Amino acid sequence: MTIPSDLTPPAGVQTRPDLRRRAGLRFIGVTICLDVVSHTIVFPVLPKLVEELLGGDVQGAARWIGVLIAIWSVAQFVAAPVIGMLSDRFGRRPVILISVFGLAVDLVIMALAPTLAWLLIGRALCGLTAGAQAAAMAYVADITPQEERAKSYGWINAAAWTGVILGPALGGLLGSVDPRAPFWAAAAVSLLNGLYGLFVLPESLARENRAPMSWRKANPVGALNLLVSRKGLPALAFVLVLLWLAMHAMNSVFVLYTAHRYDWDPLALGIFASAFAAVNIVVQSQLAGRFVRWFGERRTVIGGLTVQVLCYIGVGLAPTGPIFWAVNLPGALANVAGPALQSMMTAKVDASEQGRLQGAMGSISSMTGLFGPILSTQAFAWSIAPGMAAVWSGSSIIAGGVLTMIGLLLVVLFVREVPSGEARA
Repeated sequence: MTIPSDLTPPAGVQTRPDLRRRAGLRFIGVTICLDVVSHTIVFPVLPKLVEELLGGDVQGAARWIGVLIAIWSVAQFVAAPVIGMLSDRFGRRPVILISVFGLAVDLVIMALAPTLAWLLIGRALCGLTAGAQAAAMAYVADITPQEERAKSYGWINAAAWTGVILGPALGGLLGSVDPRAPFWAAAAVSLLNGLYGLFVLPESLARENRAPMSWRKANPVGALNLLVSRKGLPALAFVLVLLWLAMHAMNSVFVLYTAHRYDWDPLALGIFASAFAAVNIVVQSQLAGRFVRWFGERRTVIGGLTVQVLCYIGVGLAPTGPIFWAVNLPGALANVAGPALQSMMTAKVDASEQGRLQGAMGSISSMTGLFGPILSTQAFAWSIAPGMAAVWSGSSIIAGGVLTMIGLLLVVLFVREVPSGEARA
């Protein structure tokens, strides 16, 4: 893949492309991290803030918290394909920067929200601007050669995991002072990030690679059509759906499961979650690219999914907390599969369709984020009914292992390695 004309350095300067690419990747990493922070920062303070806006009505607050969490995913489901296609038409830089500044505005709206309605509006706008992840991921595909994309996506995924740590931590720390303080802090960081991007973020999509705007395709259904119309993409996309559903099968019941089976308190839960996130950051940023270089993308995906199957089954059967720890932390190696899978998908479309592809993937992520938790928590509720043996409490997590196993079989049977010269992007 050649460097787009917008990124071509002056004659005689050999290191400038790498320097500008690294600067662009750093900015994208911070942007993805902030998107995740904007979603997770509200978790520690949301109950208190909603209760405050409802005049101390605890029962009413409980009803609205789920809506406030879900509306973010709904908004992103709608926005991701539109933003992805806009970035294919007008370039990544303007779309990403507008979304970053928009996120700052959205967070200010939530910080100032005088009523629950305003909080809902701010939360929905946050989901809309978080759809810029589609343009950000397309930016990574634009500036990174196919053989290095897994490494770059590993770094970006590590940034997202950093957001998973920072969001709740920042929300809890600042929320102890004022429930609105976390929103002000996140808005300030987002504004500074946007100003930084004005100076360091070059355009990545050359004009000759831009696609015409099609509003007929700028929606979740139109974007998903791309996944079934390109050779090799349907199997990869279905694997992605299965893996995201499996992830929600674990994450949605994680707090409930560890409290029910191991009697973990919030401190024990927080220690484990921080340790697991830290290990994931190391795996994604340091190992994903190396595994692809050593074994190739397909074998990396197969190896990662094999580890994940064993991990999910082990976690679902773990009778004690220490065994839960012992199974989970090595299981983080499974996350080398994600960046390799993302890289394989980007090789199936042209440069002019990377935004549309990432928009479709963003819609899938949001869709599974809506329905996955509902399915897994209902299964967990069934598994802990009176008279059920303790071992059944891990059944929804084991189901995640089964979904991963199906995805593994699909990769083995239907997915082939993409030679570097065969990449379309």
